[in-house]
Amino acid sequence: MTAPSRRALTTLALAVAMALLLWWVQGNQSDNGSADPSTADPGSSAVTGTLDDASGLPVVSVDELPAEAEEMLRLIDEGGPYPESRDGVRFENREGILPDETRGYYHEYTVATPGSDDRGARRIVAGDGGEFYYTDDHYDSFRRIAR
Repeated sequence: MTAPSRRALTTLALAVAMALLLWWVQGNQSDNGSADPSTADPGSSAVTGTLDDASGLPVVSVDELPAEAEEMLRLIDEGGPYPESRDGVRFENREGILPDETRGYYHEYTVATPGSDDRGARRIVAGDGGEFYYTDDHYDSFRRIAR
């Protein structure tokens, strides 16, 4: 077999393999549920795996958070009282993970960690624009909370 024939066969084989891979991926996506959130199972989250447009961070729905985070969101909505003296203090965003905003824009709140003797690593950070972020690793990473 000549070099051009071998090259043509290799190219054809790769094209067929790519087509089969694409067909397989699309078939598996349709088996896992609808991509249209309006027709998705109401008990499932339509935000899991998506990224927030403003921050570029992963999005998490409230029902995916620990119960203690849901309770803290309720307390934030009600304006307190908060269980920890540091709840509501200014969050500096020193890590630079959240979108850049003016000083004092963000405030942090402790999310209780069952069994922990201290404040633990879980926090909700609230922005003055009504956005909320969750971290369970003491600011190493954040997820935007969809509300």
